[in-house]
Amino acid sequence: MSQSVAITAFRLPNWAKLPVIIGGLIVLFWTAVVLTINFWPIDDPIEMVAKRLMPPSAAHWFGTDALGRDVLSRTLHGARLSLLMSCAVIAAAVGIGCTLGAIAGYVGGFVDGIIMRLVDITLAFPPILLAMAITASLGPGLENAAIAMIVVWWPVYARLMRGQVLTVKVREHVEAAIAGGAGHSRTLLTHILPLTWSPILVNATMDFGQVVLLAASLSFIGLGASPPTPEWGSMISEGAIHFYKWWICAGPGIAILSVVLGFNFIGDGLRDYLDPRSR
Repeated sequence: MSQSVAITAFRLPNWAKLPVIIGGLIVLFWTAVVLTINFWPIDDPIEMVAKRLMPPSAAHWFGTDALGRDVLSRTLHGARLSLLMSCAVIAAAVGIGCTLGAIAGYVGGFVDGIIMRLVDITLAFPPILLAMAITASLGPGLENAAIAMIVVWWPVYARLMRGQVLTVKVREHVEAAIAGGAGHSRTLLTHILPLTWSPILVNATMDFGQVVLLAASLSFIGLGASPPTPEWGSMISEGAIHFYKWWICAGPGIAILSVVLGFNFIGDGLRDYLDPRSR
């Protein structure tokens, strides 16, 4: 009976399934692009393949840019760079933030104060301005932009994990484990952390699209990918120079929009699935 109730509780309502399906299809499409783009019969994203600033046509669906390169090809190849970098940023931010947040929440006292004050200082700056300042001080480039985004994002997960650990560590099963002789490492890793990952997973899923957007913003102002590398933000920056040639920005703009919407839809679905009370 209890198992049936649990399954029913975690079942998504009908109205919530469609956005999740749409988001899943979008993410699946871009994942397939990242993994298989080298085998697609499309133009080289760096070489000149036609006349400059040609509008969309049957030969070039998204037209060509100011150097005669195919915009569709550059958009699809740019997915690999943007999405893989976002995966690395989210993974590093979650790893660093959750580690420090778990330590702060479990140990408490002076250690908690130091870590949380560092989190407060970092979160006091607007994310885009802090990322710009760090990238500018380190020098333009994808690696430095990734470091800047990790610095911007890890405090969010540190604060979230600390709150989860503080909530779980006062439960009866944790107190029973400590009374039974469990050490600090075993208590934290076995009895506390497994119960804290649901909000972390939801937050990381929804942040993925925001990392893609921030990476594009840094490239747009010249602090990310350098030409001729196909990257969505730098492509939009090139299109801004030729404002009335709308197709130059259309490809990367649609790509960024779809990725952000896709991961937001999946994040909303995960939140409803993992916490039925939020419906």
